[in-house]
Amino acid sequence: MKMFATSLKGKRIMTTEGEELGDIDSIVVDTDSGGLQHVLIRPTESVDPKLFKTDSEGRLVLPFSGIKSVKDVVVMELK
Repeated sequence: MKMFATSLKGKRIMTTEGEELGDIDSIVVDTDSGGLQHVLIRPTESVDPKLFKTDSEGRLVLPFSGIKSVKDVVVMELK
């Protein structure tokens, strides 16, 4: 399945265990390889950002490779 990266913005992210992490704010692309590197997520109030790598804006920085499914919500496997 193909889709535009911009269509992911604003989608809700959940873990494979069913925990809501937040909403996709942006995607980081490696300009040399063109590969999708990270997903930047605005966390929900129930998520402790200290448990994750974050950027200067407080967004969670998760590897794009962790995405397992994209439908109404995005399912992310945390490693």
